[in-house]
Amino acid sequence: MLVDGRPERSCLIFAVSAEGSSIETIEGLSANGMTRLQRAFQEHHALQCGFCTPAFLLTATAFLKTSKNPTEQEIREAISGNICRCTGYQFIVDAILDAAKEGDA
Repeated sequence: MLVDGRPERSCLIFAVSAEGSSIETIEGLSANGMTRLQRAFQEHHALQCGFCTPAFLLTATAFLKTSKNPTEQEIREAISGNICRCTGYQFIVDAILDAAKEGDA
């Protein structure tokens, strides 16, 4: 989830400590339709089982708000806290690079 725009592990935050904060979950990400980042994940086959996808999408959303023209290495560092056992990460990195080029994550 994003807490005040920053990725946070929902399992490590007590609800009371988030009082007064802005909280965004994967459901809120596409409240107005799929984002460019979500479409890029679909186009690049960056999701497999779907277990890790919400965290990657939220992490990448926050990252792309501050990094408009990231390198592959910068993306890999930004998503390093997320684990995927299905894709091998390359498709995820490709999707984030593609969304960054469009400028509309």
